[in-house]
Amino acid sequence: MKLNSCIRTLWTVAVIAPMLLSQQAPKPLNNDDVITMVKSGVPESVVVSAIQSRPGTYSTSTSELVRLHKAGVTESELNAMMAGLSKGDSSSTTPSSTVQSVTAPVPKSRMPILTVSAGTNTQELRLEKTQLAETKTKPSSMKSLASDSVVTQAMQAGVNEAAMTAAIHMNSGIGGESVQQAGGIFSSVMSPRQPKTTYVWGVAGPASLNVLQSASPSFTIDFSRVLGVTPDDYAPEIVKLTPAQNTCRIIGATQGKADARSSPAADWQIYSNFLEERVNAEVQKLAPGKYKVSSVSELAAGEYGVVLRPVSKSKNFSGGDVARAQGDGLMFDAVWTFQISDDAQ
Repeated sequence: MKLNSCIRTLWTVAVIAPMLLSQQAPKPLNNDDVITMVKSGVPESVVVSAIQSRPGTYSTSTSELVRLHKAGVTESELNAMMAGLSKGDSSSTTPSSTVQSVTAPVPKSRMPILTVSAGTNTQELRLEKTQLAETKTKPSSMKSLASDSVVTQAMQAGVNEAAMTAAIHMNSGIGGESVQQAGGIFSSVMSPRQPKTTYVWGVAGPASLNVLQSASPSFTIDFSRVLGVTPDDYAPEIVKLTPAQNTCRIIGATQGKADARSSPAADWQIYSNFLEERVNAEVQKLAPGKYKVSSVSELAAGEYGVVLRPVSKSKNFSGGDVARAQGDGLMFDAVWTFQISDDAQ
């Protein structure tokens, strides 16, 4: 009897012990787990907390960083994953292939940089983030959009509600690099039953603070190290901006589904039918993501901007990326504004 009792006890321990251990040692998180949480709408703070409180077997190879960023993983979530790896959380359970990718140097990401040469002066221009408004007006002309009070009111609301001094700072070798937050406010005037709406990109303020005294400026731009972006997908262009009711300047517009801006799917062809006033420019590629661009002829007095546009007009975007100005969305939202003065030479 004692022997049978002992056997039963040993059998019970053998069965229950692994269960208890599995409860005490949760399964390490991996890249796919983080993507699943993000796409399920789990708040960023909760995702970061989960990453910080549990072991992880993450891969931070270049291809995986791109995949994570395109899936909507934020900079804070990525930093939490990297911090977990630096603490050695996954040293005993990470496969050898992942260890190699983790220990390999990860190139620093940085925001696009643009410098302008006008006459004998050269300066770096600040990257400004556009605002996005919705309207019923069809994108037939820049003039009609500029006179649309719904657009200008939406832009003004974005300025009033945004913290104008806030900036996004990325790891960079150049100090003070930032994106001016002109407001990520979306103002919808469409009924949910409407299949399409017009999305209008604009920048706050009636005029640029960058006043150039040369009618033939040239620009050098570097966007070769933006996280989640393939540099060869984009090239710079110069566009003319349309002032709108002393409130903002319209950059361009396109039509899309009413819920396009909130969709995480990369299925929005923003640029296939985009309305903008492009300047005839000479674009010289120096390397992937590095260009020189200048106007073919002298620019008339007025408002302009340097923008980044897809090489292929059929390139797809995620509305979520555009809304959060990350990855491909950051590229399309970016603008460097300047003004050619009336007495420019």
